[in-house]
Amino acid sequence: MIVLPFRRTAEAIPAEHRPNFWHLYLDIAWYGVLSGSAISFMVIFATRLGANGLQIGLLNASPAIVSLFFTLPVGQWLQKHPIRLAVFWTSVWHRMFYAAWIFLPLLFSAPGQIQALIWLTLAMSVPGTAMAVGFNALFAEAVPPEWRGHVAGIRNGLLALVFMVVSLLCGLILEWLPFPVGYQVVFGLGFIGGVMSSYHLWFVRPAIDGQDPARLNNPVNDMARPGYLRTLGDGRLATVGLRFLTRLKQPWLNLELLRGPYSVILLLFFVFHLTQYLAIPLFPLYWVNHLHLTDQEISLGNAVFYGAVLIGSSQLARLTRRLGNRHLMAVGIAAMSVYPALTAVTHTLQLFLITSALGGLAWSMVGGASANYLLEKIPEDQRPAHLAWYNLALNAAVLGGSLIGPALAGAIGIVAALALAAAGRFLAAIGLWRWG
Repeated sequence: MIVLPFRRTAEAIPAEHRPNFWHLYLDIAWYGVLSGSAISFMVIFATRLGANGLQIGLLNASPAIVSLFFTLPVGQWLQKHPIRLAVFWTSVWHRMFYAAWIFLPLLFSAPGQIQALIWLTLAMSVPGTAMAVGFNALFAEAVPPEWRGHVAGIRNGLLALVFMVVSLLCGLILEWLPFPVGYQVVFGLGFIGGVMSSYHLWFVRPAIDGQDPARLNNPVNDMARPGYLRTLGDGRLATVGLRFLTRLKQPWLNLELLRGPYSVILLLFFVFHLTQYLAIPLFPLYWVNHLHLTDQEISLGNAVFYGAVLIGSSQLARLTRRLGNRHLMAVGIAAMSVYPALTAVTHTLQLFLITSALGGLAWSMVGGASANYLLEKIPEDQRPAHLAWYNLALNAAVLGGSLIGPALAGAIGIVAALALAAAGRFLAAIGLWRWG
């Protein structure tokens, strides 16, 4: 969840941990620059170039395609290499690709730029997957258990605040500069953010010796997932429990787990993520081609979304005590169904901003409760095997939803497809409330 924990002062932090915490904070601040600029506006850039629904879907699905094939082998690979060096160098290789985005308008026509973006996104997802898996393990090694909530809370707050500021700044840049120069500046800003984030990752050192740092009773709740591309709207890719994959002893899936009650939970998560990602490729198409929003207006909506996430997460602990993780997640998914439903009938900037605020509040509930709910249903000593299945289901849902959504929009229209995605989310919420 996103909470800024002010109860512990800087003086209370043990001196030996302060350098790690400081560099983790600066890492996420610079990642917020990358996320609020290049990552957020890449899909909008492709849409303005004339990308169709299938191409937008492929941009969203590329990380999932790679993750389906590389997540488990990456977990095995990370066991054989020092985690700090593995995370740093995969971050360097991943973020070097952002520099290529800057020069696309100089090298290709509009259709060529779209194709290049798809292939670059696919290629950079290979080191990105390794980075995402490894970072979770590095975080667990660098931060003692009693300080993980504190550090994750500050990181989450910094990510949201920097993201909002940078997103608004990029909206102004794109308003001031002609197309595509404005996007080249935005991509350059993102590249600088990525480079500086990697720079600070170099200084993060494992701080725990003689114990298994990844064996946690509770999730870290660090919502920053470096390595994955994140889309606008409610499409932030969940990477629950990736750090546990570094402890997976066999590079294959345990079929026995599907014969118990975990199969029902897995199915419900798959349905939720599938219906979630059905709408993701359709949002930028609707905003640009139907609402004719400017880049500045889209950046404002994105900032409102993250601001609502920040506000909603401040109430997460109280809501969890009242409803429990399962019911809170079900309520959040039901609220998330309002996001595509309202988008389908939005015709003004004011309603777009209201929709963004409601979507952010809904996502704060789902994002905060999903990891806790999933992990409380899994035996602690069997988490790697269970979460391997979850990540497979997640990436399959992302891939399926990202490709099926544009196909539905082409067959029945974008408004009807958004309405269908809303209905699917609501049914997923009912299923989770009833059978979760």
